[in-house]
Amino acid sequence: DLGYTIWAYSDGAYVDEFFLDDDQIDMFLYSTQGNIEQPQDLESLMLYSSRGEIVPLSAIARLEESVNTETIRRVDGDRTITLSVIPPSDIPLEAGVEKVTEEILKGMKASGELPADIRLEISGASDQLTATREALFSNFIVAILIAYLLMVAVFSHWGYPLLIMTNLPVGISGGIAGLYLINLAGANLDQIGLNPINQPFDMITMLGFLVLIGTVVNNPILIVELTASNLKKRGMNIVEAVTEAVRIRLRPILMSTVTTVAGLSPLVFNPGAGTELYRGLGAIVLFGLLFSMIVTLTFMPALLALVFRVSDRLFSKQPKPLPD
Repeated sequence: DLGYTIWAYSDGAYVDEFFLDDDQIDMFLYSTQGNIEQPQDLESLMLYSSRGEIVPLSAIARLEESVNTETIRRVDGDRTITLSVIPPSDIPLEAGVEKVTEEILKGMKASGELPADIRLEISGASDQLTATREALFSNFIVAILIAYLLMVAVFSHWGYPLLIMTNLPVGISGGIAGLYLINLAGANLDQIGLNPINQPFDMITMLGFLVLIGTVVNNPILIVELTASNLKKRGMNIVEAVTEAVRIRLRPILMSTVTTVAGLSPLVFNPGAGTELYRGLGAIVLFGLLFSMIVTLTFMPALLALVFRVSDRLFSKQPKPLPD
């Protein structure tokens, strides 16, 4: 066999294997003339023909240099080539996938380096990333439901938790706006001699919304609970009950928010290496809490007064006038 002979003269031809005690040993066939290291030396390689004659390899074969794969892999009948890309440890997986898709693949397609009949698919860890995102969305819904049911159990009321949960979209909006502001300000850091910041919307950043579910409801709980207590136990009117609740709960709300923001600030604003992994999560929680606090102290009292007033008119039992 011609190929087998060339292997024996170059890298060695695999013969068989045998076991010595518990060790498997592979046997290879090598030429006593030494291995051929340069491809052009193959042309002068002397071989025995089937007629017993000694002829050079160039007399029976033509040597051409080409680049190809050792094996041809097919998926669904199409020839397939797999390229493995491993991002550095300090770059999130989402950022690596986005960089490959936006900066490399689209550029190669636009410049014509990739033919139109070649189909590109990103798989591997990116597929797991897509599945994780879908699971995160369903877990987000479950977390909202659990938080609501827990508040129903605490308040023994179905309506108060709904009032409190209205603060959740506000916190999410604040987190998204904060992430946008971080990227907007980070793009101009090079003007003051710092490295620019571009925080992607990656998986760790998305976890910030799960954290917000359990944090943005804390401040509204304080106001709603005290307002309901003022109405039932102290007999205040609606405006007095809401005003008194905001006045008493103002200091605890400010203290808890300020301490949380102070603790998250190094995570968000520290420009050190590796902080980009958790900067997005910190930005979502920090700005979500800030925006939620502002809305809790401004919009929430008005909403409470409106809802309690409408509820009082709809469900209060007024005595019917006696007929004349």
